[in-house]
Amino acid sequence: MNKRSHVFKQNRTIISQKVKEAFSSVLPITVIVFILCFTVVPLDSGMLLSFILGALLVIVGIGLFTLGADTAMTPIGEYVGTSVMRTKKIGFILPVCFIVGVLITISEPDLQVLASQLARTMNEWTLILTVGVGVGVFLVIAFLRIVLKIRLSYLLIFFYGVVFILSIFVPDAFVPLAFDSGGVTTGPMSVPFIIAIGTGVAAMRSDKSAETDGFGLTALCSIGPIIAVMILGIIFQPQSIETSTESIANVATSHDLMYLFGTATPDYMGEVALALLPIVAFFFIFQLFGTKVTKQNILKILIGVLYTYVGLVLFLVGVNVGFLPVGSYLGDAIGRLPYNWIIVPIGMVIGYFVVAAEPAVHVLTKQVYEITSGAIPQKALRFSLMIGVAASVGLAMLRILCNIPIMYFLIPGYLIALILTFVVPDMFTAVAFDSGGVASGAMTAGFLMPLALGFCQAVDGNVATQGFGVVAMVAMTPLITIQILGLVYKIKMKKIKDKEAMQPVPEDIIE
Repeated sequence: MNKRSHVFKQNRTIISQKVKEAFSSVLPITVIVFILCFTVVPLDSGMLLSFILGALLVIVGIGLFTLGADTAMTPIGEYVGTSVMRTKKIGFILPVCFIVGVLITISEPDLQVLASQLARTMNEWTLILTVGVGVGVFLVIAFLRIVLKIRLSYLLIFFYGVVFILSIFVPDAFVPLAFDSGGVTTGPMSVPFIIAIGTGVAAMRSDKSAETDGFGLTALCSIGPIIAVMILGIIFQPQSIETSTESIANVATSHDLMYLFGTATPDYMGEVALALLPIVAFFFIFQLFGTKVTKQNILKILIGVLYTYVGLVLFLVGVNVGFLPVGSYLGDAIGRLPYNWIIVPIGMVIGYFVVAAEPAVHVLTKQVYEITSGAIPQKALRFSLMIGVAASVGLAMLRILCNIPIMYFLIPGYLIALILTFVVPDMFTAVAFDSGGVASGAMTAGFLMPLALGFCQAVDGNVATQGFGVVAMVAMTPLITIQILGLVYKIKMKKIKDKEAMQPVPEDIIE
């Protein structure tokens, strides 16, 4: 009884700590919206209350999700990755990687948010399955890269070359959507699992580059959907894209507020259950054929899955019911102002803080810190991400305002990122391209994307070519900023080594 009481108190302390961390991440965004509410864009009381309740749900959701990722999703991913590698049967490993990639993708909540925006243009499942196949194929490629010890930068250069060649033949209306698909695919559900599989597979190798090769799966899995959706665009040949706009619910009383959130919750409970079920099922299937996990660890993992489930439900309800309508309204209202250029600095400030609230960012920074033994501090990595996302959102809003084609930003941006791969340590290249997919998660799809779409509609822009693309921009800039961090790290380490080499040798050693 005392032991159970101790465990309960320990879990309660950890949850409290995680919620405090989430509070510090979400608070800046909430403050920004409040400042805009009382200055530039007034919100009615009902919408403001919806946003406040949404923020509370996001805070608790992030706290529970990060705890669940630590205790369940990461161990499951590492176990599956290690078990698959141990069989040493390529004929078994490759189909499993493909199936895992498809299943975790079609159940990714971020992708479903994007697909729902296109319900008027095509069947939602057409896009979802296309993206799923793209991730499945590239998870196989990512696995083969680790096994065959192929340098990540070579694959990135080749496949991004394929992407930009394909973009020539894709209808203009489909290009931003294709790049957005690559960003939303690697969200809060798939990132912990993909990264953990990579580290689990790499752990079976004993060479020096094994830990570095454990990263990069997310980077490659972000390219697959871009290519797959571009091929879909070439086949489908759409000339325009219509978004599914929903009217903002009128919240006049506390009963209306509870009804609004209460009716949305069951939908997300089903979506998250669909997201977790394949992963848990794979874990138990591997229990039958692979190394057995102790009952105590199985119980711990199941409790972690429960934390993950509740956390993601709360997070998605908070984002989609509380944040999304406010983001759309703010974008539309700012777009109608005579000085609507302020969307650029406002977008930069929001982008700077939004990335800190992404659940997958917390998972990535923690895993990078642990695997590199503190060589890449969590604060430095998070700061680089925040700077990158701030720049990308500012550029995305400027693009909408000035009607600039998205390829004018993506081509030079990716060219710089790919050139940097030759001068920074391989670890930073892998982490940078992983971070691009991680930064463009649920908060980007649930707040920044509606902000951009609302602004685009208000300034009478083309939603297909201008409104979409903010996720793609968010996914691109961290590739540059984090590699610059790696370049700084490389220069710093070189100076330290040079200084040590110049130290005079003690006389007693010479003698």
